[in-house]
Amino acid sequence: MNEPTHHSTYNGSVIHQTGDGNVGINYGSVGAAEDPALRAAVEELTAELRRVLAHLTPDQTRAVEEALPVLALDRAEMARRGGLTLARLGQIAAAVGPVAQPVGDALGRLLALLPQ
Repeated sequence: MNEPTHHSTYNGSVIHQTGDGNVGINYGSVGAAEDPALRAAVEELTAELRRVLAHLTPDQTRAVEEALPVLALDRAEMARRGGLTLARLGQIAAAVGPVAQPVGDALGRLLALLPQ
């Protein structure tokens, strides 16, 4: 006699995270993969954002988590759809103060790569 087999169907991403300081899913380099300069700028900004997480309020942390998918866009899409998100990251960096200066610097380098 055959024993029943349990099958699970998952639609979409399945995430299992453990530990402290998780930002969520890092979409930071998916869409920027073909653009080395943009990919490097996105990776730098993502790393700096992670570095300051301990200094953020829960609302600021949520805003950072929501920004990560925007960072996965290519140059044109990020310029078109990401303006408010990138501005919000700049506001967060300014509000946090000197500890977040590297976030502001990385954000400036990323913005310099985007079409005006």
